[in-house]
Amino acid sequence: QVQLVESGGGLVQTGGSLRLSCAASGRTYSMYAMGWFRQTPGKEREFVAAISWNGAMTLYADSVKGRFTISNDNAKNTVYLQMNSLKPEDTAVYYCAGGKHVVDTSTLYDYWGQGTQVTVSS
Repeated sequence: QVQLVESGGGLVQTGGSLRLSCAASGRTYSMYAMGWFRQTPGKEREFVAAISWNGAMTLYADSVKGRFTISNDNAKNTVYLQMNSLKPEDTAVYYCAGGKHVVDTSTLYDYWGQGTQVTVSS
């Protein structure tokens, strides 16, 4: 099993920045990729970004390209999501996910964190 714990969410004004962290523990060797998704009430979970475990490959949703950056620190088993130029439409619960492929499909990820709330005020 793999445990994923997100942190770093909070309230920020439009144009501000936040950095989310996702710490992985347990059988992390079973994962080759990690991703970030977000969800608002009544909507499907939406892909945000993903990265291979070695950091060589990244993937971003069009809505966050140029504003968000995903990175990882293998020594700490941690993935980060640096979010800049935040907009009110970025408000959501952000989830960390672990899987075997760098993809934008939530059903292909095996492990999920509990989520962290990000609220961007206008």
